[in-house]
Amino acid sequence: MNSAPASDPRQAGPLVLGIESSCDETGVGIVRGTTLLSNTVSSSMDEHVRFGGVIPEIASRAHLDAFVPTLQESLRTAGVTLEDVDAIAVTSGPGLAGALMVGVCAAKALALASGKPLYAINHLVAHVGVGLLDMPENRLPENRLPEKRLPENLGALLVSGGHTEILRIRSITDDVELLGSTIDDAAGEAYDKVARLLGLGYPGGPAIDKIARTGNPKAIRFPRGLSQPKYMGTAEEPGPHRYDWSFSGLKTAVARCVEQFEARGEEVPVADIAAAFQEAVVDIITSKAVLACRENGITELLLGGGVAANSRLRELTGQRCRSAGITLHVPPLQLCTDNGAMVAALGAQLVMAGIAPSGVAFAPDSSLPVTTVSV
Repeated sequence: MNSAPASDPRQAGPLVLGIESSCDETGVGIVRGTTLLSNTVSSSMDEHVRFGGVIPEIASRAHLDAFVPTLQESLRTAGVTLEDVDAIAVTSGPGLAGALMVGVCAAKALALASGKPLYAINHLVAHVGVGLLDMPENRLPENRLPEKRLPENLGALLVSGGHTEILRIRSITDDVELLGSTIDDAAGEAYDKVARLLGLGYPGGPAIDKIARTGNPKAIRFPRGLSQPKYMGTAEEPGPHRYDWSFSGLKTAVARCVEQFEARGEEVPVADIAAAFQEAVVDIITSKAVLACRENGITELLLGGGVAANSRLRELTGQRCRSAGITLHVPPLQLCTDNGAMVAALGAQLVMAGIAPSGVAFAPDSSLPVTTVSV
């Protein structure tokens, strides 16, 4: 369990408690306006390692065990009580159905017991909202409400174990457009599967990122999915998957590569394969993201999601954004992965925008579309 230190709680803005339980992290965060007061996360990842992936039932039970102590620590770190809170926000989707249910039920219980308004929000849009907690222009003097929220012409590249998407954000509270997404595996999912093929264990992202630094990314040329002209088209006549990604073919190519080395009785060059695989992933992600930005007037891009912690993805996204004249925003590593602070950050924006609370009649939605910011 980890927790961020408290900031000055006197800054103006609604005090919002956020709850996140969409996968294997139990997160509770507290913000005041755009100021982060606490971000406490309890992960059950270690319980899933021997299975090579997240087991929904184990994750749900871990949320049940971790929620109360995580809540208590977050309140203690922020130096506030539940009575001080102005509103509660909770991830209502997308995510694992059982895991979402635990967080939603906990949030409803807190809202009913405390009489606080409850906001059911979208997990993916929350990854964008967390950028509000890291941008210098949002560090405001005491007793002033935020006059500037997110930059104009903003896009978001979300890369995680369950999602790979490029968004255009006209308004974080009510106008989010999906420009492109993966049509099969998410990037993080592909990392996990390839790591298993290479005997690197789970989670695959950090393991591949580490060993790839000792490999040659040019040793093997792996395919870049959906990059052929028939899928891309042109700016004037876009193809059916111009801004979309596909990683299932890349995963299969890695599997065939490993099999060929083994069939010849040769040692599998794990570091080179990992480096070449990673280069294929980040190359196609960044090239399509920058293309989408250029063709849709996006001049500011926020990189979020768990795979945003990948060193090569951060490096290449930064290089290509600079070349294209796009300003890149990358939250601190602890705010890239799933956490309650991002939920609280988006909840605070909804409160400040005068959006009505969700009440307690909503149900979690494991396939909630990204265009639905709040339920």
